[in-house]
Amino acid sequence: MAKILIVAPHMDDEVLGMGGTIARHVDNGDEVYVCIIAHRIYNHVFDKKSNDAEVDAAKKVKDIFNYHEVKFLDLPDERLDVAVQDIIIPLEKYFNKVKPEVLYINFFEDNNQDHRAVFSAVRVLIRSYASGSLKKIYMYETPSSTEQSPPYQRSLFQANYYVDIEDYWEKKMKAFRSYQREKKKMPHPRSEEALKALAVKRGVESGLNLAEGFMVIRDIWK
Repeated sequence: MAKILIVAPHMDDEVLGMGGTIARHVDNGDEVYVCIIAHRIYNHVFDKKSNDAEVDAAKKVKDIFNYHEVKFLDLPDERLDVAVQDIIIPLEKYFNKVKPEVLYINFFEDNNQDHRAVFSAVRVLIRSYASGSLKKIYMYETPSSTEQSPPYQRSLFQANYYVDIEDYWEKKMKAFRSYQREKKKMPHPRSEEALKALAVKRGVESGLNLAEGFMVIRDIWK
């Protein structure tokens, strides 16, 4: 059994990016924690009722996957890039509580300022001398953010680690449907059809039917 920590900038990123992998970790007997950084705003305005509905959806997702714990830092959506230090302090506290062996974080060049800010905070915490429990660190892709990054950035997402999620696809979709407000119609990247197409693509790359792809930051065999 391993301790797994998934850092998600927003509610829904954990399912979009790696819902099948979460389900597989739980099935494997791993102890899974999800830390969601920001609350949710719509049309650039915070509405408590709308945010509470998303929190309820995230809790429902936790119950569907049956993972150990979801933590809400409740930091300001669309403003995380203003003060990265405000992410580091509470996230470091939670990191030290969980002491994960495996960490998943969003791609560092996502086309979303909050996502990039969260990665900037995480990179401070994953320095080798400051994160002794960590053996494996992976970046996941977030449909509607990762693939929308412009071509002039430093790096594009190139999966080099794959997880077979064929047996967990339906559970991922059930969890995704909990986020009704985030569900879109084809050809949006967050439509069910587009998510399936991405899983097939990652599967084809790795000789599988359905897969989720990741980029390896650290992999230590100790």
